[in-house]
Amino acid sequence: MLPEEAMPPTLSPPALSALGEFLATRIGLNFPRERWSDLERGIAAVAPEFGFSDAESCARWLLSTPLTHPMIETLASHLTVGETYFFREPRSLEVLENHILPALLHARHGTERRLRIWSAGCCTGEEPYSIAMLLDRLIPDQREWNITILATDINPKFLRKAAEGVYGEWSFRGTPAWLRERYFKKRQGGRFEIVPHLKRKVTFSYLNLADDAYPSLANNTNAMDVIFCRNVLMYFTPDRVKEAARNYYRSLVDGGWLIVSPAETSNALFAPFTAVAFPGVVLYRKIAEAEHRAAVVQYPSPALVLPPEALTPPQPMVAETTHAAPIHDAPSEPVDLAAPSRNARECANQGQLAEAVAWCEKAIAAEKLNPAHYYLLATIQQEQGRHEASAQSLLRALYLDTDFVLAHFALGNLRLSQGRRREAERQFDNALALLKQHPAEEILPESEGLSAGRLNEIIASVRSSLPLVAAVGE
Repeated sequence: MLPEEAMPPTLSPPALSALGEFLATRIGLNFPRERWSDLERGIAAVAPEFGFSDAESCARWLLSTPLTHPMIETLASHLTVGETYFFREPRSLEVLENHILPALLHARHGTERRLRIWSAGCCTGEEPYSIAMLLDRLIPDQREWNITILATDINPKFLRKAAEGVYGEWSFRGTPAWLRERYFKKRQGGRFEIVPHLKRKVTFSYLNLADDAYPSLANNTNAMDVIFCRNVLMYFTPDRVKEAARNYYRSLVDGGWLIVSPAETSNALFAPFTAVAFPGVVLYRKIAEAEHRAAVVQYPSPALVLPPEALTPPQPMVAETTHAAPIHDAPSEPVDLAAPSRNARECANQGQLAEAVAWCEKAIAAEKLNPAHYYLLATIQQEQGRHEASAQSLLRALYLDTDFVLAHFALGNLRLSQGRRREAERQFDNALALLKQHPAEEILPESEGLSAGRLNEIIASVRSSLPLVAAVGE
C-alpha cells in the first residue's frame, strides 16, 4: 500500500473543477488549479461532519445540495487555515503603533475620545488581543477613552476559543517572555490565559465577510478607524475581494485605515483606497477626495520586529475643538419625518456621534411612539460607551413594540458584553420565538438588509461560539 502522502488523488480533475466553480459562486472562496490539492484535503476533512466516509461522496452531495449558512460555516472552517499567533506580521503593527494610533490619539485628545478597531476574520483571537496589548501600553489610563475592539469570524469554534482566551506555546512563537508574564496567567498543561482586563476589551462576534451586510449599526461594523483583514481575502475570488473592499471603505470613517497582509496587497483590488507605502508594508487609507486615490504615499518608519516592552505614551496635543454643525429645522411643508433618523444614521456611520444623538432626539420629539427611533439611539449610545443608557433605550423600544426582533437581539448582545449571560439568553430566546412568525426571506425592519432566516442563523452561531463556562455577573 502506498504511504498516505503518495496516495493518488481520489477526486477527478472535472470534479475538482466543478467544486472550485461551485465554491467561488456560492461562498466566494477561490480554488484555482494550483490549489486543487488544498481543496481535496479540505473536502476529505469535512466529509465526516456531513456524514460521509470519503471525499468523493461528499463532493457529489455538495454539488447537488442547496447550501445552508451552517453548511457554509462548516466548509469555510475546513477550507481556510485557522492558524495564527500573537504579533503576527509585525510590520503592520509597527505602523499602527508608531504612526496611525499616535495621530488618532493626538487628533482626538480634548474632543471626543473614541477609537474603533475591527479585526475581521479574527480566527482564534491572537490578532485582536495583540491590538489590545498594544493599546494597553499606548494608553495606560483608558478610562477617559471609549475604545472598541471588534473581532469577527465565520467559525463559531474559533470564536469560542478566542472568547476563552487560553493559548498554548505555539501561539507565542517569536514573542518575548515579558509579554506572557505581563498579559497572561499560567494554567495547567503549559497553557496561558489572557488577563481579564484585556479580555474584556475585545468583543467577539459572528460575521460572514462574504455574505453578511456591513457596514451596519446592527452588527457594530460602522464608523471604524482601523480595519485589520489579514490573511483572509487571499481565499476570496477577485470579485469578492473587490466587494469586500467597497464594504470596508464604507465601514471606515474618512481618513480610516485598512490593513491587509503583504500577500494580499493589490492597488487594483483595493481601488477605492489610497495606497500608503511604509518600509516593508503597504496599507490602504480612505481619503474622500477622488483625485488623491491614485497616489501612493511614502512614509518612513523605524524597523522594529516587536514593540518594545515599555513605551512612552504620545504627548497630548490639544486639537482644535470642533463644534457640531447646527441642525436646522426641516421645512414645514412638506414634512419629511424620516429625515432626522436618516441623518442620524449618516452621522453615526461617519463617527459623528454627538450629531447622531441630536438627530435621534429630534426624531423622537417628532414621533415619540416610534420604537425605531429608540433602537437607533440605543445603537449610537452603545458606540459612545453609554451601555446602560443604550439598554434603557432598547427597553423603551420594546415597551412600544414587544415584537421588535432586532431590539431583543441587540439587548441580548449588550447584556452578553456585560457578562450577564442568563439575561442575554432570555433576549435571544425572545428573538428566536418572534422570528418563527416571519418568513425566512423577509427583510427585518431597521436591519439594513438582514433577513429573518439569516438572523436566526446568526443567533445560533452566537450561542455556539459562547465559552462553555458558567455565566458571570448574574
